[in-house]
Amino acid sequence: MSILAWIEDRRKQKLKSSLNQTTGNNSPSTETTQGLWTRCDSCGIILYIKHLKENQRVCFGCGYHLQMNSTERIENLIDAKSWRPLYETLSPCDPLEFKDQKTYPERLQEAQERTGLQDAVQTGTGLIDGIPVAVAVMDFHFMGGSLGSVVGEKITRLIEYATKKGLTLIIISASGGARMQEGILSLMQMAKISAALHVHQSCANLLYISILTSPTTGGVTASFAMLGDLIFAEPKALIGFAGRRVIEQTLQEQLPENFQTAEYLLHHGLLDLIVPRSFLKQALSETLTFYKAAPFQMRGYIPTQLNLESLDEIVS
Repeated sequence: MSILAWIEDRRKQKLKSSLNQTTGNNSPSTETTQGLWTRCDSCGIILYIKHLKENQRVCFGCGYHLQMNSTERIENLIDAKSWRPLYETLSPCDPLEFKDQKTYPERLQEAQERTGLQDAVQTGTGLIDGIPVAVAVMDFHFMGGSLGSVVGEKITRLIEYATKKGLTLIIISASGGARMQEGILSLMQMAKISAALHVHQSCANLLYISILTSPTTGGVTASFAMLGDLIFAEPKALIGFAGRRVIEQTLQEQLPENFQTAEYLLHHGLLDLIVPRSFLKQALSETLTFYKAAPFQMRGYIPTQLNLESLDEIVS
């Protein structure tokens, strides 16, 4: 049997066993769900997963950044033993009683067993080179990192917590967009998160850094992913709103080959910096160190209502 045939066989075994075999902490076993080898999505080179993880899932052959789960990103960015998760117990429900080939609760249960997460984002606080930050990390392995009501609620609560504590906010996006199983409830999370960000950035004058990974698409791109004071991205990350085919059919034009890549967006002024994964923590540390002395930061400022006097001041 060739090594390519062996990899395909292992992938088939992974699909059958990933829903049943988990470790003691309800997180999937790496050996069971991923096998020993994988293939680079860009150059096709065969990679040994153990060595790939040590290299932060960056291809040895071409430097392509393969997908990481949220736990791996936290381990690579946050100082050891400083991560404090928040709002872990929030779980999604089924308000629309949605059903396609499977019911929505069945899909949720499968994703939870496969990833060990309650939903498609992890939120918490930690230290980056000793500097306290509030961090939200989306996980594409959970239903495509889709933005549902729990994801929106967790991110909103984290933003409000960061505002109260005067912390810099970092959101790492990896998403296919809004979660269709929750309909309008999912879409409204975009407005809710954006409103909380307005208070954090414009009222409390606190820093928000958005980090875009591949893919960042749909409603996430249309809302909080592109609202950062600073917007970083990984090399060759897929970033966009609608799909390439939809845009080509709408415009009746052929789009450039590098359309919706991080490099294309940087060239057109939509990104501030493209940072390779191995340098991301250092880049964040230097940015946070520079920002510590910024003036006008207002810890704990969250306006609950707009009275007539404040409205007169704004108008005048």
